[in-house]
Amino acid sequence: MTNTQQVPAVSRLFETARLGNLELSSRLVMAPLTRNRAGADGVPGELMATHYAQRASAGLIIAEATTPNAVGRTYPHTPGIHESTQISGWRRVTDAVRAASGSRMFLQLQHGGRVGHPDTSGHIQLAPSVVRFPEALHTPSGLQSAVAPREMTVRDIRSTIADFATAARNAVEAGFDGVEVHSANGHLLHQFLAKNTNRRTDGWGGPVEGRIRFTTEVVQAVAEAIGPDRVGVRISPGLGVNSIEEGDTEDIYRALLPALARIGPACLHLIHADPDSAPFAEIRKAWPGTLMANPVLSREEVAADGGKRKGERLLAEGADLIALGRGFLANPDLVERLRTGAPLNDIRPEFLMHVHGAEGYNDYPSLDRP
Repeated sequence: MTNTQQVPAVSRLFETARLGNLELSSRLVMAPLTRNRAGADGVPGELMATHYAQRASAGLIIAEATTPNAVGRTYPHTPGIHESTQISGWRRVTDAVRAASGSRMFLQLQHGGRVGHPDTSGHIQLAPSVVRFPEALHTPSGLQSAVAPREMTVRDIRSTIADFATAARNAVEAGFDGVEVHSANGHLLHQFLAKNTNRRTDGWGGPVEGRIRFTTEVVQAVAEAIGPDRVGVRISPGLGVNSIEEGDTEDIYRALLPALARIGPACLHLIHADPDSAPFAEIRKAWPGTLMANPVLSREEVAADGGKRKGERLLAEGADLIALGRGFLANPDLVERLRTGAPLNDIRPEFLMHVHGAEGYNDYPSLDRP
């Protein structure tokens, strides 16, 4: 008798993949997630080393938003990569991850721009223009209204670009395989792109060609510092996070993507990717290299499968890697749970941000650790 039972196809999420010169164990990426567990001085400690080591089965981990200089700090207890103690702290994290499984790690470099407060950073915030952030901000003394930022001079722009390049070199010294430049979610680079936060009339403002200049110059400097194959870039077209209003989204990214492609970074990371949307198809068509897609997910989709089904659809539509955030929050072994169909842990939202202990951070159970 012939056995006609078909073996289910293995999901493409679990295929090996390449990113620049790196081989990844799967196409599943742990997205960068701000958790406010660094020290008050921005130094990563044992809590963070444990947290990332628990999640080391991801094909790639992109460690949380980390500032390249002091003035760019957004919230209390977010990490930096501009002091020797911070470099040493991150080295403990990357060592712990490699000891756990050898997973690859990138570090996200983020400057908050107007999203920050002097009580947190010790400085008046820098931004493309004097446009106050309209929302309340977490500070060491509680929620406060933002203060008006100082418009960046040409000297500020040049020194900030240099700080990004130095931070990239520091990240490699700390054991990271590369970095992701954060040009999304309403932070400094995105503020240069958007009309409502960039009112400059010099070469870094005005028409689209001026507004994309800061992002491209940062990415160019980082690529020259550590090599383009070690660099990713994160974008969020049309996403109004942190009160950003791009104004001419299609024009921005029609100009930005070819400019970035000429630099040749290893990856473009697209937030809120939707396999049914025209923007995703357009970006896939326009981007010649590796495309990492972070799917837009409802709460129900996260609870049901952590984003597995949406990730598989994005791969079918041309994405190369899938970045998941909330699924990794509550499931240290998310890759194995998705592979086997095991149930997922519920997220405890009260412990996501602006708290500082192991609870809701390192104490989520894994399949072999109740």
